[in-house]
Amino acid sequence: MFHPMVIYRVALILIILLNAVQSQAAAFPPVKTDVLNVNSPAKALDVPLNGTSDLYLVATFGPDNYDYDQAAWGVPTLYDTDGNAVDMTTIKPFSSQTGWGTMLINKDHAGKPVKICGKTYEKAIYAHAPSILHYKLDGKYTRFTAEVGLVESAKNGTVTFEVRPDPVPYPSKAVYMKGMANAPEELKPVPTADKAPIIFNASAAKRLLEKGIEEIVFIRRVTLTSNHVYTDHVNSRWAPGGGLAILNLKTGKVRDVNPVLADGVINRFDVSFDAKKIVFDWKRSNQEGYRIYEINVDGTGLKQLTFPPEIEDALHARFATAGYHRGTDDMQPCYLPDGGIAFISTRCLFSVLCDSGDNLTVSNLYRMNADGSNMQPLTFSALSEQSPAVLPDGRILYHRWEYVDKAAGNVKALWAVNPDGTNSSEIYGNTITFPESMMYPRPIPGTTKIVFLGASHCCPNNAMGTVIVIDVKDNVRSPETMKYITSDVATFHHNGFHFKDAEGNWYRDMTGKPGRLFKDPYPINENLFLVSCKPEGLMWNDPAGYALNVIDGNGVGELLLKDDSVSCWLPYPLVARPVPPVRPSLLDENLAKENKAVVVMTDVYTGMDGVERGAVKYLRVMEQIPRSWSARKPFHDDHAGTTHAHSAIGAGHLAVRIQLGIVPVEEDGSARFYVPADRAIIFQALDKDFRAIQTERTYVNFRPGETRACVGCHETPNNAPTRSAGPQPQAMGKPVAELIPQPNQTSGFLKGAYLDGPQMTFDYERQIQPILDRNCVSCHYGTPGEGRSTLDLTGRPDGTYSVSYNSMKKLADDENKLLWGNRKERNEDAASNGIEYIPPYQICSPSSSLSAWLMDKECTFDSEAVKQYARQLKAWHPNVTLTADELLTLNNWLDDNCPFHPSFFGKLHEKFQGEDNYRPVVTPAECRDRDLPGRFEY
Repeated sequence: MFHPMVIYRVALILIILLNAVQSQAAAFPPVKTDVLNVNSPAKALDVPLNGTSDLYLVATFGPDNYDYDQAAWGVPTLYDTDGNAVDMTTIKPFSSQTGWGTMLINKDHAGKPVKICGKTYEKAIYAHAPSILHYKLDGKYTRFTAEVGLVESAKNGTVTFEVRPDPVPYPSKAVYMKGMANAPEELKPVPTADKAPIIFNASAAKRLLEKGIEEIVFIRRVTLTSNHVYTDHVNSRWAPGGGLAILNLKTGKVRDVNPVLADGVINRFDVSFDAKKIVFDWKRSNQEGYRIYEINVDGTGLKQLTFPPEIEDALHARFATAGYHRGTDDMQPCYLPDGGIAFISTRCLFSVLCDSGDNLTVSNLYRMNADGSNMQPLTFSALSEQSPAVLPDGRILYHRWEYVDKAAGNVKALWAVNPDGTNSSEIYGNTITFPESMMYPRPIPGTTKIVFLGASHCCPNNAMGTVIVIDVKDNVRSPETMKYITSDVATFHHNGFHFKDAEGNWYRDMTGKPGRLFKDPYPINENLFLVSCKPEGLMWNDPAGYALNVIDGNGVGELLLKDDSVSCWLPYPLVARPVPPVRPSLLDENLAKENKAVVVMTDVYTGMDGVERGAVKYLRVMEQIPRSWSARKPFHDDHAGTTHAHSAIGAGHLAVRIQLGIVPVEEDGSARFYVPADRAIIFQALDKDFRAIQTERTYVNFRPGETRACVGCHETPNNAPTRSAGPQPQAMGKPVAELIPQPNQTSGFLKGAYLDGPQMTFDYERQIQPILDRNCVSCHYGTPGEGRSTLDLTGRPDGTYSVSYNSMKKLADDENKLLWGNRKERNEDAASNGIEYIPPYQICSPSSSLSAWLMDKECTFDSEAVKQYARQLKAWHPNVTLTADELLTLNNWLDDNCPFHPSFFGKLHEKFQGEDNYRPVVTPAECRDRDLPGRFEY
């Protein structure tokens, strides 16, 4: 006899097994589509679910790779046993994995309605393949339907869709990125220069010999395949071989400078002013960073100048990603007149703000002594700087990318700075939309002109493009200043290239095959240039596609040297050059010890047409904060619903800013005050209510001990200083002012670690939501009824933001309401919006209908509809009155472009509620820290 308890347990096990068998039997067979592309009509799916517990929506990359596999599930619907339909866009998946970006609801990666082969879907799920969306159904549903396909911007993507009851493994990155730029590729070994299949054109060489040039230094290197103009060191294929080489223009012979250099990859170099030495960057192995080396032109004296920092191994262990060492890189060196060397480096430990994968590193401008000692950063920029060269006046000319209240993709313009990092100034293009990237600038000898390469941003573009000349005497903000030397090539888009056909029409291309592509223009004079050039018919990334050419001032080219085994880059005459003057360093040592600089504003009203004198009462000083590597999130589901940033700070707002304080403006418009050095500083001109009349949409780096004067707002190098009405600006007769806090920071209304004297971080949940709780939520909590609105202004977390933030954003985006003011031109989460000058009062709090209502003022934005909406808000809310501190806090937030999160740190999405480090309070000091304490680590 069995014990009754044994019988019970056996019966229980049998019941469980029977249920499992029945459940398995009830599970539906997977349904899979054929391979679909962008031209495939939406495929209708109708899948019986048989009461399954789990549903997996799978999109798999096609036979190529995952590039442009922008998959969408249109009108995804579940049906229960009674036939009731449930819109799946209202259901959050149990988990989601996507190949690029994140899962999006009712919009594609560009924020537009989902459109599949001409049909628009108001309800849809966007999930870039390879993607797996797992839903817990608990047996409630009997049927699933959807229409699947690729969105219209998918171009050459290919996807299969599958609906199944059980999981499938998520593919590795190496698998779904097969064949892409950073995937392994079989390449032929690069022979030494003396054995290379060389084609030499003596006719082109003669044109250079006539100019006194007998030898050319250049690089023999397999074409890099990085997908952005600034990611040579991050995601190009590893293809060692070649190295520095010298071409004798009399004999046509090519020699390697030193065969040892063929063991790695050389990207860029510079020749000393006496033409006896070459300084270059060299990556010796795939898992090492680029370092700076120097060598004599005869191949002797090879010497390493920069070395990995002491923390390099720790950085690699903590931040390495597949295919990239994720340590530091020192690159693109340039000799300076004082004997030092300028270069770019990722030692700043910053990440690119708009990189959704958070893998792309930022390079800033550095300098060091000739022997590598006394290394120091010259700039502190949140985004990449590249290709330094020396101007005839001794300044460093370089490429700088930035976005402050403007689109993220363009404004990679030309800047200059003194060799000690002082007096950074725009040379050209800080409001130019296309070309988005202005690379490799060099002054043209004997002129005021500069030649540079115009390129698109990326995908593909490894800084290939067209040759352009500007004259710095002309308007630095006008496209008319540019002369396209190679007028058959252009870049009028964020991605790819443009070529002119036989009829003179421009068309866009992503392969590079239809025409010439250029790189590395070097000016002999304004009518003769050395370039690296790919001819028509080859892909942009052909391993050996680029040769040395000579072109004239009209872009007519002639081959100089072709190596059939490898590409040739950066042709540089091996001739002595005049040494530009050494610019004196005028830094105040005592001021430098305090890590401060002094700003002298002579007249804030210069450049602000339409602003009455006396209107500006204060200057607000802000700081743009780079995203440090320590803020990197190894998980990729903490996302703001945008493909442009791994965790955006706010809607259309990718960057973090700290408020450093304010300073009074004198009656004549002058101010003199201290600012912290080695920061990215931004100014706002404020009225008596501390509202921003005008905002500086760029930033300035100040070095320790620097004193710098500026004239007005929106000053450009074309502006001449104006003479003050008095003997000197009034501010000059007073002591240098310290930055002070605003009244709301000292009244006790704001409390918390986000305040540090006059410094403040912006934290919507802790600063703005309390104002809504006190004044709005009693009516606006989403439940309709007498005296209540369906507008929900409660502070519950909602996605990466909150209910109130997301609710108000809809009114902010309505061009007839603009609750948060005019933000179209301030949208940093845009690829290549046009960059235009914005007059005073047309952005920030004065342009907000919300601020106009609460301040009982007329909205200043030039739109009668917005003005009328502000009046309606006042009529609808006759009893709502905010305190002066509340108004200042709200306007201050509007002036900062309405951020939500105070920093890049912490887990931000609502799914992480209850976990450690969820939406932490972050102090100003912590916000800018590059290596934060353990509480910010994952």
